[in-house]
Amino acid sequence: MDAVTKGALEAGKVVGGFKIAKEAGQWTASNFHAYLPSDTYVTCRFFSARKHGLVDAVVRNNKSDRTAVVALPGGIGTIDEMFEILALIQLKRIGSKLPVPFLVLNYDSFYTKLLDFLDSCEEWGTVSKGEVASLWKICNNNADALSYLTDFYNLTSF
Repeated sequence: MDAVTKGALEAGKVVGGFKIAKEAGQWTASNFHAYLPSDTYVTCRFFSARKHGLVDAVVRNNKSDRTAVVALPGGIGTIDEMFEILALIQLKRIGSKLPVPFLVLNYDSFYTKLLDFLDSCEEWGTVSKGEVASLWKICNNNADALSYLTDFYNLTSF
């Protein structure tokens, strides 16, 4: 996520975030962020608080809001957040009034085994056929993601 945040800052865009209070495997009481002003992020001790903030940030309140959920390769916390968002979109808690794009960036097939598992859930009948695929967009590279968002929001370019 650092690269995304730094790229947005370099482009002169507004950034903000929800930081987990764990660094290098250790819990920290520090609110310090290396390059963001303290009023642009919140430090959370629990992923549940972080997920709540992420959901609030992504909900579109009017048509001019252009938000998206973008899942980059990550660990347990990232996968936890992905499934939370997936369930909330499925239950129409996100995107019920205005849809919110959810992109999974499957760089170098990082998420392929997870996606295969979800396909097997369809085979077992624990997930409806095509349901998961209808809730998010799998992108293999940045160009796929930008193209999808350009089409989603009817933009001429980024």
